[in-house]
Amino acid sequence: MGRPDRSGGCGRVSMRGVDQEQTIVVIEDDTTIADLLDLYLRQAGFRVLLAPNGERGLEQIRQQGPALVVLDVGLPGIDGLEVCRRIRASSVLPILFLTARDGEIDRIVGLELGADDYVTKPFSPREVVARVKAILRRGEPTSASLGSVLTVGDGLVVDLDRREAFRDGTAVALANREFDLLAYLARNRGIALTRQQLLDGVWGPDWYGDERTVDVNVRQLRKKLGPELPLATVWGTGYRLG
Repeated sequence: MGRPDRSGGCGRVSMRGVDQEQTIVVIEDDTTIADLLDLYLRQAGFRVLLAPNGERGLEQIRQQGPALVVLDVGLPGIDGLEVCRRIRASSVLPILFLTARDGEIDRIVGLELGADDYVTKPFSPREVVARVKAILRRGEPTSASLGSVLTVGDGLVVDLDRREAFRDGTAVALANREFDLLAYLARNRGIALTRQQLLDGVWGPDWYGDERTVDVNVRQLRKKLGPELPLATVWGTGYRLG
């Protein structure tokens, strides 16, 4: 069996570096948590906008065009899951969820809605900054990605440079994490990859969380790309594309 390719190629081409002061919108009703994240993110070189509720957060997203959103699940009024739905209705803007330690259902639903990652409360603000940077790094181009177009099976095309997937010539809207997973599988097409290999290759070796995160994102790929997607479950191992 071949070895998985862990080269780059899952980046959003248009992302700017942190030194150009990317904007982060933090939607969090707990002022203590919001102020703490504001402090640490600003120290890391980001421009930060705080929103105490979902309505204000969506307004800031429309007005400011941020690089990423840090989104609390348990918001007053419209909750974080509904905010995520509304963002995903028109955008692939990266989303980092903040969720309660016992909120497993919220985490799974959030991932299914297209969240890129999540952090459970209580958390270290340094961890949040690290997760934000990791998500944005995946949005930077690498030399390996430029001009790379992969064809898998009959009718599936993955354009690594433009971060677009096409099914029978029709573009399919994928969340950032979903595209990253598809691209990793496509670069390693024909290889049976374990869930841990997929976590390491897509989420990064420093990411920790439940392996079921992979299953959730695979379900979303199958749902969006259709039943003819050549993505097979390899029982006792993981998944293989092609």
